[in-house]
Parts: sequence; C-alpha cells; structure tokens
Amino acid sequence: MSPSQNPDVVVIGAGAVGENAAARVAQGGLSIVLVEFELVGGECSYWACMPSKALLRPSSALHAASAVAGSREAVTGTLDAQQVLARRDEFTSHWDDSSQVEWVEGAGITLVRGRARLTGERRVEVITDDGAITLEARHAVVLATGSTPSIPPIDGLKDLPYWGTREATAAKEIPESLTVLGGGVSGTELAQAYARLGSSVTLVARSALLGSYPEPATRLVQQGIENDGVTLHLNTGTTSVAYDGNRFRVTLAGGTVVESEKLLVSTGRRPALSGLGIEQFGLEPRGLETDDSGQVSGHPWLYAVGDAAGKVLLTHQGKYEARMTGDAIVARANGSLSGQPEPWSRFAATADTYAVPQVVFTDPEIAMAGRTLEAARRDGLNVSETSLELAVAGSSLHADGYEGWAQMIVDEDRSVLVGVTFAGPDVAELLHAATIAIAGEVPLHRLWHAVPAYPTISEVWLRLLEKYGL
Repeated sequence: MSPSQNPDVVVIGAGAVGENAAARVAQGGLSIVLVEFELVGGECSYWACMPSKALLRPSSALHAASAVAGSREAVTGTLDAQQVLARRDEFTSHWDDSSQVEWVEGAGITLVRGRARLTGERRVEVITDDGAITLEARHAVVLATGSTPSIPPIDGLKDLPYWGTREATAAKEIPESLTVLGGGVSGTELAQAYARLGSSVTLVARSALLGSYPEPATRLVQQGIENDGVTLHLNTGTTSVAYDGNRFRVTLAGGTVVESEKLLVSTGRRPALSGLGIEQFGLEPRGLETDDSGQVSGHPWLYAVGDAAGKVLLTHQGKYEARMTGDAIVARANGSLSGQPEPWSRFAATADTYAVPQVVFTDPEIAMAGRTLEAARRDGLNVSETSLELAVAGSSLHADGYEGWAQMIVDEDRSVLVGVTFAGPDVAELLHAATIAIAGEVPLHRLWHAVPAYPTISEVWLRLLEKYGL
C-alpha cells in the first residue's frame, strides 16, 4: 500500500463490530479501509464471548444430563479439562485470524495492520511495521476500538501477574485455586467455569452478585455457583493484594485473607479511546456522545460504534449499531439521508434504548430483554410487574427438579411489554421471543394469541399472561 490513500470511509478496529460497519459500507458501494493492530475478529472471537462460552458449555451439558433420570445413570465420569480447553482452542481458531482476513478481503474491504491515530478531520495516520500510512477519508471515520478492562485501585495490585479476562479465557492449564475479583457477568461466568473444571474458586464482589439483574434471578445463579463449590464474599471490599511468586494473597475488608494460585480481576470495562487523538477535537477518552446513527455530536464526519460508543457494552448490540451506522454513512454519502434518522428506521439504533437482549451464561442462566422494573420507573413509565416461578410441563420434562423464575414488565399506558426476564436452565433460547415482543411493541391483547407449543418451557408465556389477568 502506498503511503497515502483516499478511501471513502476508514474504520478503526476490526473486531466483530468494526467488521459489520465495514461490510455495510462496502455493500453500499463505498470504498473502505479497515485498520487493526491485533487479531481481525477482535475481543469476542478470541478472548471473550466465544472462548468463555466454550469453557462453560461442556459442564452445562454434563449437568443437564445429570438432571434427568435415565441419562443421570449413564453419566459415569467427570469433565476432561484438557478436552474442554482443546475445544475452546478450536472455537478461537487457535488465535489465528487468517480465516477472518480472508473474509475481509472477500468482502471487498482493504485491511491495514497497524495502530491508528486521528491527525485531522477525516485524516488517519497508521503506524505499520513498514512505516506510516496516511488515510484521507472522503466521507467518514468510524471508531470501533472496543473496550479495555477497568482496573481497581487496590493496594499492591499494580504490576502483579494477575489474570484479566483475556488470560482467563486463553489459559492453557486449570489452576488448583483461583480468586475472582468482580461479581459482574464475566466474573460470575468464569468463576463457575473454573470451579466446574476443577479449581477451588473464591469470588469477591464489592456489591451483590450480578447487581443489575432482578434479585430473584440472581438468587438462583448464586445458589447454582455455590452448589459448584464457589465461595462467595459479597458486599465486601478488597484492601490489598500480594504475590510471593507462587501464590496470591488477597486481603479483604475486615481482615480475611484469601490465598490462591491465580487471581482474576474482572471489575468492568471502559471504552478504548486513549491514544486515538480525539482530544484535538475537544473530545474526552472517557466517552463520546453519539446520536442513534453513531454520529459523534459536533463532528458529522466521525462515528463511534460498539463498546467505543459506550452505550451498551454487548457484542451483539455493537454489531447492530454498526449495521445502522454503515447504512447511515452510505445514505448520507449518496444524499438519501439528511439530519437525524427516524427512530426504528434502518439508520437508527433505537433498540439500544428500549430492547436490549442480554444473557448470563451461567448454569442456571439469566436472560433479560428491555428494562428492569426499577429502570422503567426511573424512565417515568407507568408500569406493572408480573412474576412467577418457572414451573410448567415443559420445564418439568426438561430437568428433574427444574427451578426457574420469570418476570414481565408492562407499560400500562400502552399495554405493551417493556421488560422480560427469565432465569433457569437453558432459558437463553426463550429470549428472542421477548425481544421481538418488546421491539415490535406487540399489544398484550395480540400477544395473547401467540400460543406456546405444548409441552415446552415457552409455556411460561401463557402463565405470565394468565397471572397478569388475560
């Protein structure tokens, strides 16, 4: 590639989100350069979604088989940790991105390997192994740089060889013992994964476990991971960390000391915006204000999507934003879109506000779409809450002693769902129905006619609507 290029659009970051933005731009007929300094495919493909779920799934399958009479008696062994890790390696393509690169090139996207920095309006400098390249975008620059871990200011932690989620999902061996700092989704999932793979696991959280989810749902998860042998210290601060070359010593508020072979710090993430040169435009690396098309306020040539935008730090939601942003850039370039896009149009990521689906892939799972009761009330909605134990013929057949919980939040002024939560084994597969009902604003009187097949776990929809009063 020559030292200077003039594509229509430059996308910085070739993770799943950047790939989606670039693909939509290319499909729209614009020329596109995609810049990445690590693996094409990004965090989700190699260090987050895919490997973490690959670590969790074998134990969930084994547990499911053990929960049904007949198959329970056929389960005679325990997890083979090395086979679990080998399967994980397959899902990460052994951290080789050649297939992803092949897809990028086949989509008509130009890939540049290197570190990118904005040096002016629509101007990007990329430092590669062979020198510097300047990219002058005709229409837009898209920031799809993902997020980076937030490290707590704990005494002694800095510079110690602790794990982040990357190290935990890419580990080659199962440690004899593991301490997890953080009770969010990643910390909870990985605590259970390693406990089931043979580690003695202790989880420490400054607040409740999975505090952004309804308490009846998190209570089921807490019971599940405690049954797997995870020791919990909730609503507990950490005062210091030490490492002697063999073991970590974590001192908790109150003086309790937890020792382990490995330490995982999973205390949240923040947009990865440092080093991009955005300060020259009066922007702060702490976060960007964007409209529903991803356009950065005050800078019509600059867009941010996915974790970089800081709205919803979920891969699937970032990919959704990227599709809207790519289409909006193409439409603005050809003159078919001016001003702000209409909500729920193909150029606006409206679901970020109203219909975000999310899953905690523990065993049992939590699956939630839309808003919690508290969030809906904060938004000023006149809402009601209906909840019940998930106990239907389908769940009873699914597993002996099945325990689950379901909740729906109804906007009473419009008679539509604004939030749904399920908790229990394998409830993630119920979630898309809830997402459709919320995003589509299906009136309850019409939802009543969506008959769940018998006998499936989806019967819980009927029970919720009956309890509501239909």
